[in-house]
Amino acid sequence: MIDVKKILVALCVVAAPVMAHAAIDLSGVASVNVTSDTAATAKDMAFDEARRQIITDVLGQYSIPDQLEAVLQNSKSADLTNLIASSSIDGEQQSDTTYSANITMTIDGDAARAWMTENNIQNWLTDGKSGDRTVVQVVMSDKLAGWIELNAIARAEGIDLDTKFINGNRVTVEIPAASRSAFTIAIREAGWRYADQNGVLHIIK
Repeated sequence: MIDVKKILVALCVVAAPVMAHAAIDLSGVASVNVTSDTAATAKDMAFDEARRQIITDVLGQYSIPDQLEAVLQNSKSADLTNLIASSSIDGEQQSDTTYSANITMTIDGDAARAWMTENNIQNWLTDGKSGDRTVVQVVMSDKLAGWIELNAIARAEGIDLDTKFINGNRVTVEIPAASRSAFTIAIREAGWRYADQNGVLHIIK
């Protein structure tokens, strides 16, 4: 007799890693400490500061940083509030004029993508319609040698490097999410260092 329960559990275990890669983590944390004329004003300023910092840190991985920074400098707080899906506070402290806390915010992917497009910020934040993709941020001490080696690794694994942005010795590419594991193993064996941050694969050599 087939044990349906065991089959379902096994399927969930297998599917979990795939689902984890499909979901992009657009959350970030900012530690703020602001002093103003009143505690309420300091808190408002602290949240605005945290919001801008988190948007910079998180969306900067999916866009051209210079373009993002320029738009943020001229954006009103109310416009940026609409990009935040949720927020939480930890370690909150305040006096009559000071507010400090560790503020966590999660960015709304659809709202962020629409906002960046509207403000002409080149970005590759997925809409979930073009297939699962992994963003890879590359830093190379020797750009030419590093780029040649990275492309050779990708070809050997049958992986297409979709180049999104080049700035000096830094390159942003996309690869199919399904190829992430094989690509990570291959670059590690070739001596590259790597780290995962909010779903973005950072590699350096």
